[in-house]
Amino acid sequence: MLYKNEFGSDFDLGFNLNDYPYLQDKSWHNDVSPSFYFNVETRYYVLWVDYADQAKREGSNSRYLVQEALNEGSEEYPEIYCSSGNITFEGELFTDLNRFLNNITGWQNHIVS
Repeated sequence: MLYKNEFGSDFDLGFNLNDYPYLQDKSWHNDVSPSFYFNVETRYYVLWVDYADQAKREGSNSRYLVQEALNEGSEEYPEIYCSSGNITFEGELFTDLNRFLNNITGWQNHIVS
């Protein structure tokens, strides 16, 4: 998992990434936190997951943040960017993020682990 290479093997997402197969790891060490992209039809989004401990965070954002993104590549070789995308979700609790993801993706009946 890329985010563990970039942010350390002990970085805690607060959920099991394997339970969300549509989240594609796009983490990069120059970013402030791990990030994952996903798409709903032709729209792209980036999920940022910051440290649970607010003292370790570089900014004032919540732990979980979803931002609209653009795919400047192709479907086969996506290049996902979100620098100017609107924030569509922000929260501290995974239960709230899970509800948002289920609503936006239509991936219902998901059991939270």
